[in-house]
Amino acid sequence: MHPLFAPAAAALCLLAATAPLHAEPGVVISLASVGDRVRAQNPDLAAARLRIREALGRKLQSGRLANPELEVELAHDARYRERSLEIGFSQRFPVTNRLRLEKDVSATEVKVAEAEVREVERKIVVEARAGIVKVLAVRKRRELMKNQSALSQEFADFLSQAAAKGEGSPLDAGQAKLEASSLTLEMRQLDAEEATAVGTIKPLLGVRPNEPLHVGGTLPDPVVPGIKVDPGKRPDFQAAKLNAQAAGQGVAVEQSKRYADMEGGLFFSAARTEDAPEGYDREGMLGLRIKIPLPLWDKNEGAIEEAKARHERMEKEATALARGIRLEAEAAKAEMEQWAKLISETGETLLPLAEEQAKATEDAYRKGQGEIQGVFRAREKRMQLLASRLDALREFHLARVRYESALAKP
Repeated sequence: MHPLFAPAAAALCLLAATAPLHAEPGVVISLASVGDRVRAQNPDLAAARLRIREALGRKLQSGRLANPELEVELAHDARYRERSLEIGFSQRFPVTNRLRLEKDVSATEVKVAEAEVREVERKIVVEARAGIVKVLAVRKRRELMKNQSALSQEFADFLSQAAAKGEGSPLDAGQAKLEASSLTLEMRQLDAEEATAVGTIKPLLGVRPNEPLHVGGTLPDPVVPGIKVDPGKRPDFQAAKLNAQAAGQGVAVEQSKRYADMEGGLFFSAARTEDAPEGYDREGMLGLRIKIPLPLWDKNEGAIEEAKARHERMEKEATALARGIRLEAEAAKAEMEQWAKLISETGETLLPLAEEQAKATEDAYRKGQGEIQGVFRAREKRMQLLASRLDALREFHLARVRYESALAKP
């Protein structure tokens, strides 16, 4: 190579070597970080936050006086000899504290909107965490399948070698190969299942199209938490209580509407009238005008009764929600306890027996003291127990996700 081109070639090689390092990385997520990712990137949550702006806009608009009115009246006779002009300015004023009460309701509704946004976040996080648990469970199942496939392939190779030497049955060797191949097929099915689970998580995490998602971590050992249930920490319960509070404030608003607004104003009038035969007179007047509505027929009784019923209904709904939250947490904890017992019994009692039986059956077959069907049955039973234990672990963590969500744990 010519010496002049050496530096350029070195630069190109360095660029090619470092190009993958600057490529856009995929999203890495785990059970611990899913909440932060949802709060930062979920588009539905970003849209839900606009509810707070809407409530702030209603608060800004509430509690204001009606705009004043300017009145102008001009009159004249057919010959334009007599003319009059009147200019008036009027303003309506509430005779009660209705405006302040409306402001209080709108301030409570801002808090309701904030709680509703937190509830949207809670639901998205629990759905995303449940999806991650399913992905991790599928990966663990594939790992078990991979180990079992390696053992099956090793056993199939042993039988093939024995059959080639005339010391074993070719049928047994073929059946062992079929078992190993079937496990490979099941692993491919698990790949498709994992892709489906990852696809359901991506929208929840705000992942862009064609952006890879890497789920990290493993399912930890089952430990039943002992957290005290407090419905007051749940955002949906907070929203329910605040809605009931706003409804109570709404009763006072409707009661204040029994008396309509009074109207007061100033007016000035000027007139030119003919006073025959003396000529024309000019006069001006400045006056005060007041309108006081009389609550004789409409006292807003229907709206007041409706507001009272709404307040009572929302109070009862909040009480029922608190009871439902406690029952939800209680059911999830009881489910966790049952799954934990099953995991413990399977791992400490049944799996050791199954592994011992599978090893003994295979050793007996290798020594010519058993049948290959017994080996397959023992292995199948062991795989069933491993799969059952993994399913129990998955269901335990799904129940834990529901339990922590019921407690509004971040």
